[in-house]
Amino acid sequence: MIPASEHGHVDTVRILIAAGVPVNHVNNLGWTAMQEAILLNDGGPRQQEVVRLLLDAGADPGIRDPEGRTALQNAERLGYPEIAAVIRGQG
Repeated sequence: MIPASEHGHVDTVRILIAAGVPVNHVNNLGWTAMQEAILLNDGGPRQQEVVRLLLDAGADPGIRDPEGRTALQNAERLGYPEIAAVIRGQG
């Protein structure tokens, strides 16, 4: 789930969610799929859709990264207002 989210592989994320892969798993770096979708890409339409899918599947945007930041804080810090709106439930 985490690599697919990072790379914006929307269809793969859908398949993994349908298969029951955990959306809140935290990897060895301390990041979830949502955090990687935000931190390691460009905030574009595919990343926005991945974040939307993860949230719809029950992902917790309040899980903090190792620096103590939530997904919303990272989206705002990196200048991704569309992702921030999705997280706030506006997108």
